[in-house]
Amino acid sequence: MSDLAIEARQLVKQFPARPGTGDKPKEGQPARKRGFRFFAKKEPKLMFTAVSGVDLEIQRGEIFGLLGPNGAGKSTTIRMLCTLLEPTSGTAKVNGFDVVKQANEVRRNLGTVLAGERSIYWKLTGRENLEYFAALYHIPPAVAKKRVDELLERMEIKDRANELVEKYSTGMRQRIAIAKSLLARPPILLLDEPTLGLDPQAARNLRELIATLKQEGHTILLTTHYMEEADQLSDRIGIIDAGKVIALDTPEGLKRRIDQKEIIRLELTGWHDDLGDTLKKISGVESLTTRQQGEADLWVVNMHAQNSRTVLPHIMETISGNGTRLVNMNIVKPSLEDVFIHLTGKALRD
Repeated sequence: MSDLAIEARQLVKQFPARPGTGDKPKEGQPARKRGFRFFAKKEPKLMFTAVSGVDLEIQRGEIFGLLGPNGAGKSTTIRMLCTLLEPTSGTAKVNGFDVVKQANEVRRNLGTVLAGERSIYWKLTGRENLEYFAALYHIPPAVAKKRVDELLERMEIKDRANELVEKYSTGMRQRIAIAKSLLARPPILLLDEPTLGLDPQAARNLRELIATLKQEGHTILLTTHYMEEADQLSDRIGIIDAGKVIALDTPEGLKRRIDQKEIIRLELTGWHDDLGDTLKKISGVESLTTRQQGEADLWVVNMHAQNSRTVLPHIMETISGNGTRLVNMNIVKPSLEDVFIHLTGKALRD
C-alpha cells in the first residue's frame, strides 16, 4: 500500500465562463443579427479555469492544511477530491482509489464535513441523524446502535441527543456533523473550515478533537480561514492561489522563507485608503495589509520590508502629513499569515 493517503496529479477543473462585456458589440459596430443560419460558424465556448494543474501528496497519518484566499481554487479542489465535481483533466486518488473511476470506494474511505453545507437534518434529533446516516452506510443495526452511542458520548452531546438539531448551538451542530463523518470509521477525513462561526471555547474544543483524531491514526485534510489554527494543527501546509499550489512545506519551513524580512506593525486612527496607496509607493515597502480592530476607529497596518530602519522615517513622514495618528508601532517576527501575504499579496479572507 502506498504511503500516500491523497494524491493529485495535474488536477484541472474548468467551468463555462459567464458572458462578459467582451461579448457585446463595440461602439459603432452593428449588433450581430439573431436567428438560425445553416452555415453559421460555431464560436468556441469560453471557459474559466478554477484549478490549474494542482499537484498534492498527503501522507498517511498527517494533518495537511490547505490554505488559499477566496476564489483561489481551494473549494473546487476539495470538491473534486470528495467526488462532488469531476476533474476536467488530471488524476486524483484517495486511499489509492481514483476519484472518477472508483468514486464509490473513495466515498467509503473518506469522511467529509464541508463548510456552508447543511449536511445534517435540523428537524431530526442528534441521535436520529446518526442512526439515519448509519443506515445509509449499511452499518448493521446492532453495530450502528453501539457506534452512535459511542460518538454521542465522545462529542459530549449525549445528554441532548434526543433534542432536535435546530435547537443546538453552532458548535453542537458541527460536532454532530463530524460524528456523522466518523460513523463508517473512514481512514481519511476532509474537514472544510470546521471551526467557522464557533465561539472561542467551542473552537478550542474542536481543535483538541482534531488533534486527537490524528493521534488515533486518521489522515486529515484541513482547510481554515484561521492562520493560528493552521499553524497549531498542521504537519504540513499547502498554499493555493489562482488555481495552483504556490508553496508547500511545514509551518516552520514556510516561516523561514521570509526570516530575512521585517514586519512593521502599526496601530492607527484616522485611516483612509489614499494613505494606503501612498505607503505602498515608499521604496522598500514590499506589501501592505490592513484590518479594522473592533468597531472603534483603530486600524492595524502590516508592512513587509527588507530593512525597517530605511523605510520607517518615510512611513512616519507620510502618516503625520495625512491627519492620521499613530497609536502603537512594533517590529515583529514573521508569522504564518505574513508568509501567506508575502506569497499571495492578499490576506486569507480577501
